[in-house]
Amino acid sequence: MGCAGKDDREIRLMNDLQIDKFRVPEGRKVLLDKWPTDIPNVYSSKEKYREMLKEHVNELSELQRIHYADNRYAVLLIFQAMDAAGKDGAIRHVMSGINPQGCQVYSFKHPTPKELDHDFLWRTNCALPERGRIGIFNRSYYEEVLVVRVHPEILSGQQIPEDLLNGDDVWKNRYRSINNMEYHLHHNGTRIVKFFLHLSKEEQRKRFLRRIDEPEKNWKFNIGDIEERKYWDDYMKAYEDCLEATSTERAPWYIVPADDKKNARLIVSKIILETFRSLDMSYPETTEERRQELLKLREMLAAEG
Repeated sequence: MGCAGKDDREIRLMNDLQIDKFRVPEGRKVLLDKWPTDIPNVYSSKEKYREMLKEHVNELSELQRIHYADNRYAVLLIFQAMDAAGKDGAIRHVMSGINPQGCQVYSFKHPTPKELDHDFLWRTNCALPERGRIGIFNRSYYEEVLVVRVHPEILSGQQIPEDLLNGDDVWKNRYRSINNMEYHLHHNGTRIVKFFLHLSKEEQRKRFLRRIDEPEKNWKFNIGDIEERKYWDDYMKAYEDCLEATSTERAPWYIVPADDKKNARLIVSKIILETFRSLDMSYPETTEERRQELLKLREMLAAEG
C-alpha cells in the first residue's frame, strides 16, 4: 500500500503541474517579484525525480523520431536566464535521449566582427533549425534587448546609424522585429517555445559560492559574474519589459521557477512534451505503389538466401 500510495502521489503531482500557470499571457503586465522562483517539489524523492525525468525523456525521444520522419515542423527552444540559473543542466538532462542527428544546440557569445556587420537577428537566423529538427538556443537574439539594454554602450559597437538610436524606441523597434520574425517562422512551420529560468538573487549567491568552493566547478566562475550581479535590478526590469512585449500565442514565454533545479527540469520537460503532443505528426504513410516496390525488393533479397 505504501509504494502504491507514493506512485499515486507522483502521478497526482505531475497531473497537478499545469504548465499554463508558468506561461506569460500575451499583453499581460509582468512583475517578476510576483512570479515564484521556487514552488513545492513535484517529486517526492531523488529516485522519483529520476524516474519521472526518464519517462519524459523516453517519450520525448519517441516524439522526436516521429518529428524527424514527418519532416514538416521545426521546433525552436530558447533558454534565457541570469548566470547560474541552470540552463546548461536543463538542456543536458531534458534532451539526453534525443538523437543528435535531429537536434542542434547553439550558445551565442560575443558577436564577431562579421556578425556586427549585419542586423541583430542575422547570426541567430543563420542557426535556425530545419524542418524535422529541434533547435536549442542557449541564449539568443533576446540578448539584444537584455544585456544590451542593461549595457547600452554596446550599441555603439553595432555600427547603427545615429538617427536610429533614439531612446526607448530602440527597444520597442527590436521587440517589433522579434515579434514579426517569430510570426513569420510560426506561419512557416517553426514552433517556438521560450524559457526564462527564474532564479532568486539569494540562490544565485549560493551557487556562486559553490562554484568557488568546489574545485571541479571553478571553471564556471569568473569576476565578470560578480560584476553583472551588481546590475541585478536592471536585468529584472529588462526581463520584465521583454517578457511582456514578446510573449505571444504563437511564441510564448514560460517563467520557470529555477531555485530547485530538479523541479525546473521536470517543468521544462513537460512543457516541451506538451508542445510536441500538440503537433499533427505521423510517420509517412506508404503508398500502394511504394508497397509493391518494397515487396519486389523483399523477394529479391529473399532469393539471395
